[in-house]
Amino acid sequence: MNNAYFDFAEPKNEPVLNYGPGSNERKELQKALAALKAKKRDIPMIIDGEEVRTEKKREIRPPHEKSHLLGYFYEADDEHVHMAIDAALNARENWAEMAWEHRASIFLKAADLLATKYRFKMNAATMLGQSKNAYQAEIDSACELIDFLRFNVHFLSRIYKEQPLSSPGIYNRMEYRPLEGFILAVTPFNFTAIGGNLPTAPAMCGNVVVWKPANTQIYSASVFMDILREAGLPDGVINIVYPPGAMIGEICFAHPDFAGVHFTGSTGVFQTMWKAIGNNINRYKSYPKIVGETGGKDFVFAHPTADAEAVATALARGAFEYQGQKCSAASRAYLPSNLADVIKKKLVADVKTMKMGPVDDFTNFVNAVIDERSFDKIVTYIENVKNGNGDAKILCGGKYDKSKGYFIEPTVIETTDATYVTMCEEIFGPVLTIYTYEADMWYQMLDVVDNTSPYALTGSIFAQDRYVIEMMTNKLVNAAGNFYINDKPTGAVVGQQPFGGARASGTNDKAGSILNLYRWLSPRTIKETYNPPVDYKYPFHQAD
Repeated sequence: MNNAYFDFAEPKNEPVLNYGPGSNERKELQKALAALKAKKRDIPMIIDGEEVRTEKKREIRPPHEKSHLLGYFYEADDEHVHMAIDAALNARENWAEMAWEHRASIFLKAADLLATKYRFKMNAATMLGQSKNAYQAEIDSACELIDFLRFNVHFLSRIYKEQPLSSPGIYNRMEYRPLEGFILAVTPFNFTAIGGNLPTAPAMCGNVVVWKPANTQIYSASVFMDILREAGLPDGVINIVYPPGAMIGEICFAHPDFAGVHFTGSTGVFQTMWKAIGNNINRYKSYPKIVGETGGKDFVFAHPTADAEAVATALARGAFEYQGQKCSAASRAYLPSNLADVIKKKLVADVKTMKMGPVDDFTNFVNAVIDERSFDKIVTYIENVKNGNGDAKILCGGKYDKSKGYFIEPTVIETTDATYVTMCEEIFGPVLTIYTYEADMWYQMLDVVDNTSPYALTGSIFAQDRYVIEMMTNKLVNAAGNFYINDKPTGAVVGQQPFGGARASGTNDKAGSILNLYRWLSPRTIKETYNPPVDYKYPFHQAD
């Protein structure tokens, strides 16, 4: 037993490597890509530290190169989900009782392994499995995931230091226990960092976890699981399984030891989860923590005083980096009539220079969308514009091809209807819709921005007038959990812009901040009295 107080200082954000021509990191990443493509990976589930395979063997292929086989994973059935829950619960006591500095050291070691030994392998796995270019992989699967691990250790050490006041003769203290039961982490395809953070943030707090990544992110998730195991994560603390989504929810939400869910995905799935948890509320030992970040229909609003070139660049990057498959991607834009032509001209010119193709060619800005289902959904929106009644037209892009990979050109739609379907519905692809408003009606348009979508994840405003900036910031106070002034609505950095939205976009528990860690702790207050009273009567009871 130690008798020291351990401090984990605030870290610096992991530097982003640029992968420029001739750089060492470019050469190392190209080698990692070639090595992964040369070998078919066999990816079992990990339950209680053991590799688990089934008869249901599923192929993994790059979205941008369907002809290439990257490897296989093994689909779970209900037995494996129960095994994962049992393994987690069996590991719970020892993990919860482990001294904080030892738990912290595991995740700090994982961060160092990721920053050094595994950096290029992790980035290559993300590029191949999720069709990200080198820069998008670097800021995600390397830098952001490293930052989550390091900053969460720091945030948690700050929480543990928070103690109540004590009056004379009394010693008050606070313990921060893990939740009583297991946590379900359900993670999406689009960010490897989210896939890593959702199970590790609760685990860092002493919780045990059943982790179900999206099938389209299993390739990179398995690399992170290897890192955690090499860093010394005990068996059973995080168990990774690959069942159908509906199956894992049905089993976990009916279990009496279900203690919480950490989720990123669609609004519909999250609402279904919430309903299932509510229907089972009488089964649980404790009220579960429900933490979710879901969809977005993120806006860019340009005021008549905006810098037109800055707006166009923000739209090009914000809408089309990673094929628009970010929850925060710019999806609807409102341009003032005095600037619209200039902004559109530059935007269209920029988009026409964007190269599209596989991730191995580092000159490609745009790669493939994640799978055929997503491809078909996005194409439907584009075709509806082409075959519509004239309320909308395609300014550039609009072509697509899935013969070799799921490629869709960056597409800019212009509409004369502020409530046109592509201004309202989440598309989750490389499609941006623009609406031009009369410049002198900018204030009235803010109500349209605020009320068009049920989501409230991210949004941007552009203006040079500081009075206007303040007015728009206040008017749109509930429209976005991450609000940007003169910048694109994407690219939140751990420790700098805690991420999350409200309304239909989730519970706004701010991944990348201290707020999220509080959700995975159960405080216990302890009061110790040094000289307890021995007479029930108080002084005022005595006679005069």
